[in-house]
Amino acid sequence: MPNDLLRRIARGFDEMGFEAHGVHVRVGSETAEHRWAPDAREEIHSVAKAFSAIAVGIARDESVVDPDDIVAHDYTLVDLLTMTSGVDFPWSASMFDDHEDVAREFLSRPSQGRIFQYANASTYTAMRHLADRVGDVVDWLRPRLFEPLGLGDVEWRRCPRGHVLAGEGLALTTEEMSRLGLLIRERGVYAGRRIVSPDWIERMHSDWIEREAAPGYDGYAVSGWRGPGDAWRLHGAYGQMVIFTGEAVVTVSANDHFRADEAAALVVAIARDYSSASHASA
Repeated sequence: MPNDLLRRIARGFDEMGFEAHGVHVRVGSETAEHRWAPDAREEIHSVAKAFSAIAVGIARDESVVDPDDIVAHDYTLVDLLTMTSGVDFPWSASMFDDHEDVAREFLSRPSQGRIFQYANASTYTAMRHLADRVGDVVDWLRPRLFEPLGLGDVEWRRCPRGHVLAGEGLALTTEEMSRLGLLIRERGVYAGRRIVSPDWIERMHSDWIEREAAPGYDGYAVSGWRGPGDAWRLHGAYGQMVIFTGEAVVTVSANDHFRADEAAALVVAIARDYSSASHASA
């Protein structure tokens, strides 16, 4: 049951000194949550990229965009979401101060082929492409995604030009973030309502972009990282994670950037042991 799995994860976090704020566990239709900090909305950092990816999937379902059409040079909207446009635009905290228009600057730079470079500017440019077709992304998404998830009042931080930051800028509670996990686990359905097509959800954790990196960072898809082990995850800075492992979806809010990978590996190991024990006693 989720309560037992939750207790094991919470104890493991305490023993390793991981600075978690909250952890939410979902197995089947049952859930449990443990908190170390007040239950408040916090920046989810790069987990927001999954909301951007789902926005593109919804737009595809409505025939608003074709994610495989060329956006610029020789790269597509999917290439922007998978960080493989080949445009050299590394992450910078001063990105929006350094450029009058980040998307225009991104699109003006040449592509070097399908080379992986993780960059918020890539997701931001994808959402600017979507905005050209739907208008304000938040206004368009509110009835299609945010309201069905019970997040009708959510705000998405914006750049100086008024566009959503796309790769960051959303603040959610741990439980609210777990609703994204449920939508993904249910292959695009939430509370009985189809939000996005199942094949698009599959693209979020398949056809991995292979790269030379440490385990857990050697495969990236449309917003998801492969690993640890046979799991996959959405992973934001400072330990914001939605981890899909076996039958469990584990959502973590934290403020511990450098121990997040160890925490993710711990979650997967505990969930694997828990699943094995549960099946053995069934």
